[in-house]
Amino acid sequence: MKYAVVTGGTSGMGLGVAKMLVSKGYYVFATYIGPDFTEHVANFKAIKTDQTNREEVYRFINYVKSKTDHLDCLHCNAGMSIRKSFTEYTDKDWDMMMEVTVNSHYIMCREFFPIIPDGSRILFTGSQMGVQPHATVLAYGVIKSTVHALCKNLVKEFEGTGTTVNTIVPGFVETPWQKEKPEEIKQNIYKKTAIHRFATIDEIVDAFRFCIDNPFINGSLIEVNGGYNFK
Repeated sequence: MKYAVVTGGTSGMGLGVAKMLVSKGYYVFATYIGPDFTEHVANFKAIKTDQTNREEVYRFINYVKSKTDHLDCLHCNAGMSIRKSFTEYTDKDWDMMMEVTVNSHYIMCREFFPIIPDGSRILFTGSQMGVQPHATVLAYGVIKSTVHALCKNLVKEFEGTGTTVNTIVPGFVETPWQKEKPEEIKQNIYKKTAIHRFATIDEIVDAFRFCIDNPFINGSLIEVNGGYNFK
């Protein structure tokens, strides 16, 4: 059996990718934070892990290693956004966002490296905010651009193995978090998007599926944004 890790894998895009991997025959280990995950999904193990806490990150890594000697897919999806103006961010805000989105995933890539077989898949969830600056989310944009750079640099580490490393760069997606946005803000975003709506989770999952199925896609930042900021 193939094994996969999906961080932030119990909601939104993470859960969508996890279910897609299960449908492809993977057993998936997922991290999550927040309310207990109670949905039953076959070949899926959700492990509550606070990725701002390195002890918990290493505990999760060691748990996965105790269950399998190979990891065929690692999807670094978990992220954190604190919406404040540039001067309102505290050191703690910055450190927490960086720890979840970048540091914990760097650690996982490094610690799982010895058990990743040739021909595996490393996937990252990037963001359009890491490509085009956006008001009130400076830290999120900078941190996601770091994710993009981590993806491109890891390609060299897996050179010659057939393992590919790619990032899907979504625009705005109909995740539970986005659904809470006031209608006025949503309409403003729709006007900046040529398709005039948010992406569905399935549309983003299809982009990740493409990266898994195509062995020549490597080191790519694939924007799936509906033509965001087209005017």
